[in-house]
Amino acid sequence: MSFNIDRNGKKRVVIIGGGFGGLRLARGLRKSDFQVILIDRNNYHQFPPLIYQIATAGLNPSSISFPFRKIFEDREDYYFRMAELRAVYPAENMIQTSIGKIDYDYLVLASGTTTNFFGNKNIEEAAIPMKTVTEAMGLRNSLLSSYERSVTCSSEKERDELLNIVIVGGGPSGVEIAGAIAEMRRYVLPKDYPDMDVSRMHIHLIQGDNRLLPGMKEESSAKSLEFLQKMHVEVRLNTFVTDYADHEVVMSDGSRIPSRNFIWVGGVIANPVIGLPEECFGRGRRILVDEFNRVKGQNNIFAIGDIALMEADPAYPKGHPQMAQPAIQQGALLSRNLRVFASGGTPESFRYKDLGCMATIGKNKAVANIGTFIFGGFFAWLLWMGVHLMSILGVRNKLFVFLDWVWSYFTYDRSNRMILKARPSQEMNELEKRMQETHWGDIAPEERNQG
Repeated sequence: MSFNIDRNGKKRVVIIGGGFGGLRLARGLRKSDFQVILIDRNNYHQFPPLIYQIATAGLNPSSISFPFRKIFEDREDYYFRMAELRAVYPAENMIQTSIGKIDYDYLVLASGTTTNFFGNKNIEEAAIPMKTVTEAMGLRNSLLSSYERSVTCSSEKERDELLNIVIVGGGPSGVEIAGAIAEMRRYVLPKDYPDMDVSRMHIHLIQGDNRLLPGMKEESSAKSLEFLQKMHVEVRLNTFVTDYADHEVVMSDGSRIPSRNFIWVGGVIANPVIGLPEECFGRGRRILVDEFNRVKGQNNIFAIGDIALMEADPAYPKGHPQMAQPAIQQGALLSRNLRVFASGGTPESFRYKDLGCMATIGKNKAVANIGTFIFGGFFAWLLWMGVHLMSILGVRNKLFVFLDWVWSYFTYDRSNRMILKARPSQEMNELEKRMQETHWGDIAPEERNQG
């Protein structure tokens, strides 16, 4: 395989990752004198804040996903390639990917994060992550299959395991998925499964911190706990999950919860990048960058978004929060600074502007921190919906999400409760297998295992 992209005399910018930061950078380079190549393992941009609604059958995957080729269809010197980064060769200005090598003038790493299981292999093998649309679809299938099996199994023990939902992680993702499942238990399951005793379904939210939503104000944490408890979500604070064995989630206090639906949203770690010197990496495998998002010790390699750790911002000495806004703002500034670097001018330093954060717990229930203002309840919920609706790419997607939300609001119904399991063709399976096995170049086996 090969990239099949010829040089055309323009300087080439290669962007790894089409998340919030990478996509904002690529769009910001429009009408620039660069050849832009975007590389991502998927052929679409996904909207992570609403992934939990895919998992709970509230939205269709296509409603929060948008094809890269559609975004760039009217632009010259823009290329997209579906591939995975294997390694970076800074001395040669070259990268190795799953479809071959390609050289660059400027390389931007925006590959984001993956779920952090903190080295616990048992948990990694058993838990269901919820970081991507694909994982959310897997979680949706698991939940719906559990409901189906719970009304046909002959063992009471197995029924309890199927109806116990354990969610690890009390950040926005954990709070939102817990609230969504609680609403499904109250409004959807009694109609879909009249022969199910929904009182036997228990939703457990496990948080290692002493409060939920530790990145928000304490008032918002307390309000979210109040909302969840009213929805009969069983919240455990100051508790860590240490293992999973015999269909039981094992806690740090020795207690166990029988469950076959073990959802892990307990933290993230930067996606691995092979080839950069060890001194380029900081906490959580994030890449150390200067105030221009330039990788430590490199002149033409940059990192933005969740994967970047900028300690130069005095307001955020431990790095910016791994959320959408820092990535978007860094991508926007870097699109301007790359033009300056190419012309030999003086670039602009990055300073993050905090636009606030919010989380929704269910219908008419949300919390929001905007500057010094703290909102909770119906107004925060309206604010959350408005911000997220406007942030989704594509008019069609916005319309479909809005209609789904309106339908759910008035009918208490979820319209996407199908168990769908894709079955790729044999040819595609073999092609994917060859891609995984080849194009590792000179990368040592022990380095390959870093991913």
